[in-house]
Amino acid sequence: MFRRSVVMAGLERVGFAVRLAPAVLGLALQACAGMPLQKGNSLLSYEGMETSNGTLTKAKLRLESALILDARTVRLIPTSMSLSDGNAVTIEDGALITNAIDRALCVGLSDRFEIVGPGRPADLVVHASITGVAATGRTAAAASTVATLGAAVALPVPVPRLPIGLGGLSVEAEAIGRGGRQMAAMLWSRRADVITTRARVSTVGDAYSLSSAFAGDFSRMLVTGRDPFKGLPSIPSMQRITASLGGTPKYEACKTFGRAPGIPGAVARQLGLPPSWTDGGGDSSPQ
Repeated sequence: MFRRSVVMAGLERVGFAVRLAPAVLGLALQACAGMPLQKGNSLLSYEGMETSNGTLTKAKLRLESALILDARTVRLIPTSMSLSDGNAVTIEDGALITNAIDRALCVGLSDRFEIVGPGRPADLVVHASITGVAATGRTAAAASTVATLGAAVALPVPVPRLPIGLGGLSVEAEAIGRGGRQMAAMLWSRRADVITTRARVSTVGDAYSLSSAFAGDFSRMLVTGRDPFKGLPSIPSMQRITASLGGTPKYEACKTFGRAPGIPGAVARQLGLPPSWTDGGGDSSPQ
């Protein structure tokens, strides 16, 4: 009798999960249109860029594949910020997000390129600029964290965060060749969604989380020489897995941006803690 009741309870939970799935998917996609593309003034050119959106991402890009695939070395210029008054971000929070982008770009590009340090000649010079930050609602994020942690104990499916107070990030980036020619460019924006973006009690919690998504898309475009929003996702390389767990990056130049928070960062993300609690930032700033 006891065994039968356990089985029936399990079936009821599975049935609930099946009924809940369409609603969860709808909530996951509802925030996609919320963060507009914002053009700044940091790119050499904005001409010839074509729309190529992902499932949750808005983007425009331009890519000279043959020239990109011939490149072997990359030098990173630290990410800058070009925000309007309506996108006020503190100096500390700005440094946290820009360094997170640089660190993720450096690791992602290391899959194919040799990353060289400041002042060194390189086939490509890569630079990104944050053009928009939509603040995360801290009260909503706190409520979502409490609700998610509590419900996760009882439900067999991922519990969505509250669809309010969702932050966002908009970035532009380019790769310049040795002759000063723009070989790749991207405008990118994304709003946090209720399934894949964990709520964090910080006004830049979502922007911080999305920084790695942008870096992944842009670095994938340069590594593969293809549109990153088309085709199947690739399996992470061993060097990327090692770096994500807080290990030493592949190239000395990437050490400038510090190590990823690793396991402590993952735990903090699950608990909804501010990213600044576990991310120590960069070791120093390249010139």
